[in-house]
Formats: sequence, structure tokens, C-alpha cells
Amino acid sequence: MTQLIDFVLHVDDHLVTLVNTFGGWTYGILFLIIFIETGAVILPFLPGDSLLFAAAALAANPDYHLNIWLFVILFLLAAIGGDSLNFLIGRKVGMALTKHRFFGRFISQQNLTNARQFFEKHGPIAIFLARFMPIIRTFAPFVAATSNYHYQSFLKYNVVAGIAWVVLCCGGGFFFGNIAFVKAHFSMVVIGIILVSLIPAVVGLIKSRRQVD
Repeated sequence: MTQLIDFVLHVDDHLVTLVNTFGGWTYGILFLIIFIETGAVILPFLPGDSLLFAAAALAANPDYHLNIWLFVILFLLAAIGGDSLNFLIGRKVGMALTKHRFFGRFISQQNLTNARQFFEKHGPIAIFLARFMPIIRTFAPFVAATSNYHYQSFLKYNVVAGIAWVVLCCGGGFFFGNIAFVKAHFSMVVIGIILVSLIPAVVGLIKSRRQVD
């Protein structure tokens, strides 16, 4: 867990190492990370927003010879495809996965509950909003599938959300990631991105508790 936190907070440094070590294979590695983050229900803790931001920042730096448009295309495919795989898993195995002796260890019932409440509160638009919220974006497709939501409707929101997410995160990294202040305080920027993305979930939690009280 300590290594994961270090990777998230210093994702820029780790990506530089990745590029210097694997070169062009970096595209495939980052594609898999984003795909697995949303596609594998048991791995909601992998980096998402900060990874896109950092990758785009490197692409804007000519020293690394990375193509921002290739990143955008791969991240779009990873986000949309990952959510679709997640939905398929939810449709095929449903809640049985949460009760499995092995997989149940990785799927927090609290996270599933939060995602279900978020989905019930916001309806179909939750599929779009969840894309911008760590943890919840991993469980939202699963919850939508177990709620017998139609895949065609899910896909429509999934595609729009994926495009918006990739454009915002990659655009932010490409245009602002190499500013001296951002580079010098990248860990704080990552924390800021995470905190901002968690605001909707926190607000929703506070409102739901007030209603109960």
C-alpha cells in the first residue's frame, strides 16, 4: 500500500522512469493501468486522473518524444472499454462476486453501498458523474449492471463521460503540467485533483446523513 501511495503522489517521476525504461511500450502499459482501474472491479485503488494528467504533461515535453493524440485515443479506449467490461462482469456474476471467498476481500461492501446510493440518487446521470470520482467510478458500472440497467443506455453515458474525462485530464496536463510551479509541487497538485474529485461524494454523503437525521 505504501508503494501504491508513493506511485500516486509521485506519478510524474515514476512515469519518467517508465518511459526511460520501456520507451514505446509505455503506451501499452498506461493503457492497461487505466483499463484495469475501471474494468477490474477488485482494483479501484489504481491511479486514474493523476495518471492521465502526468502522461499528458510528459507528452507536452519534447524531451520524451510522446504523442499526446495517441495517449488520448488509448485512454479513451481504456476508459470506455474498461467500464463495459465492468458492466459485463456485473451482469454475468452480479453480487455473487462480492460473496466469493477470494474476490470478496477486494470488494468493499461500503464502497458498493456508496456507489449504489449514488446511482439511485442521481439516476442514469450517475454513470457520467461517477467517471470523475475515484473508487465510485470503478463500482458504478458494476452496480448499474446488477440493477438491470440496459447496456445501450449505459454505453451512451459511458462514452460521453469517457470523452469528457480524458479531454479534461489530458488537456489539463498538456497545457499546465509543465508550468514551473506545477512541476515543483506536483504531489500537492495530485492531492488537489483527488480532493476535488471526491467533493461530489462527500457532499452526497453529508446530504444523505442529514436526511436520515
